[in-house]
Amino acid sequence: MQRRIIPREIKTEVLAKAKSGEKVALLATQYGISDKTIYTWLRMDTGEAVVSVVKYNRLKRENEELKRLVGELTLNMSLGKKN
Repeated sequence: MQRRIIPREIKTEVLAKAKSGEKVALLATQYGISDKTIYTWLRMDTGEAVVSVVKYNRLKRENEELKRLVGELTLNMSLGKKN
């Protein structure tokens, strides 16, 4: 079987859509790429052995919440407020 070279822009687009919650099976059909290839890209991108898009999205939300809390605490400290 001959390997097909997929442009970096397409790979980036597919990864972004997968990470935002779109179904890998649908992306595979839409772009003509195997779902195994997309899961491999996700695994390589995150460094995890097994990728769960749900887990990725949950961690992303938790990270954003922590950033918000740090910002709020930093502001309160600079204004001399106690929590």
